[in-house]
Amino acid sequence: MYGKTIRLKRIFPDPAHRLFSVPLDHPVSMGPIDGLEELAPLATELQEGGADLLIVTKGAVRELVPVLQPTTLLGIHLSASTSLGSTSNRKVLVGTAEEAVSLGADVLSIQVNFGIPEEPEMLRDLGIAADECRALGLPLLCMAYVKKPNGATPDELRHAARAAADTGADIVKTSYPGSPDEFAKMCRTTPVPVLIGGGVRLDNEAEFLKIVADSVRAGGAGICIGRNLFQRRPVGPLARRITDVLHGSS
Repeated sequence: MYGKTIRLKRIFPDPAHRLFSVPLDHPVSMGPIDGLEELAPLATELQEGGADLLIVTKGAVRELVPVLQPTTLLGIHLSASTSLGSTSNRKVLVGTAEEAVSLGADVLSIQVNFGIPEEPEMLRDLGIAADECRALGLPLLCMAYVKKPNGATPDELRHAARAAADTGADIVKTSYPGSPDEFAKMCRTTPVPVLIGGGVRLDNEAEFLKIVADSVRAGGAGICIGRNLFQRRPVGPLARRITDVLHGSS
């Protein structure tokens, strides 16, 4: 009954401490992309830079065990598909919340891609995961994306975020809707903490950091950003600058 409340307090310990989370689940869907050739050295650098939460697939936990610090939160991502197939946007569950807990998870992560024909099946999976997490007191993070040929409008992103929350997610990650005002509106209409994702890699680091800072000022609960961070080398200095923004130092 109290497990989820206790774990959410660990994830969000203070209003001034926004969550610095980094998804590292990409190798299943995209292969060993640039920056994720070896997980352990990257995880070490991210932790030294101030990352709060690392999100990996269940098999990748073996690489984290030797380097995971006691204060670092662990997320297990249980949605999968690969770019090798013809239905790469159709995510399926490849594990259970009970398995994630057995691996040491502080939070379970799944993905729902809205706006495609397979959306109903992914919403069903979200409901299944939410029920399992509720029974175990494990917070559920939903990576809620809108997959449309011409991109997603702010209204569509706001709809996806609310749908994810109302189907049982305790935390929602979604795409930044383009402006602080639109993101503030999303945060007001989503009844759980909202994290921004990085999306396509931005070449301009200052522009990337401005989006992070704007999201904090607009009421965001933090970030869940991968490629815009780990594909910049060295990773450590940028991670420390992000930490300054998210943990109230700037």
